[in-house]
Parts: sequence; structure tokens; C-alpha cells
Amino acid sequence: MHWYYDTPMGWGGFVMMALFMLVFFGGLIALGVAMLRRTDHHHSGSALHILEERLARGEIDTDEFDRVRKTLRTR
Repeated sequence: MHWYYDTPMGWGGFVMMALFMLVFFGGLIALGVAMLRRTDHHHSGSALHILEERLARGEIDTDEFDRVRKTLRTR
């Protein structure tokens, strides 16, 4: 039952290797989740929300905002 008893790593090396693997795979999973959320964020959102963002950035004026919003509501 002494798996690493006669190796140069010993138990400390086994514990460090296990912790490193947990951190590594946890980081990969966190990176994957972050990338999925980022790509999902760019494609999600209603047309009205996008229109509100364009108004907030100053890309369109209030007259164009009202006109497009009325068009969106009729669909």
C-alpha cells in the first residue's frame, strides 16, 4: 500500500502533482466557461437591447431610435 514509498518523489511529490493537476484542469474548465460566456454574450440580446446600446454610445439619435423601435414593435 506504499505506492510512492521507494520513489524519489515520495508522498510530498504525489500530493503536489495531484494539486497541480486539480489547478490545471480547473483552470482549463474556467477558461472554457469564460469563452462560452463571452461568445454567448455577443450573440444574445434582443434587437431593442442592441438599439438601446447604440443610442447610449451615440451611434444614433433619439429620432432614429424612436423610428426603429416602432418598427420593431410592429413585427
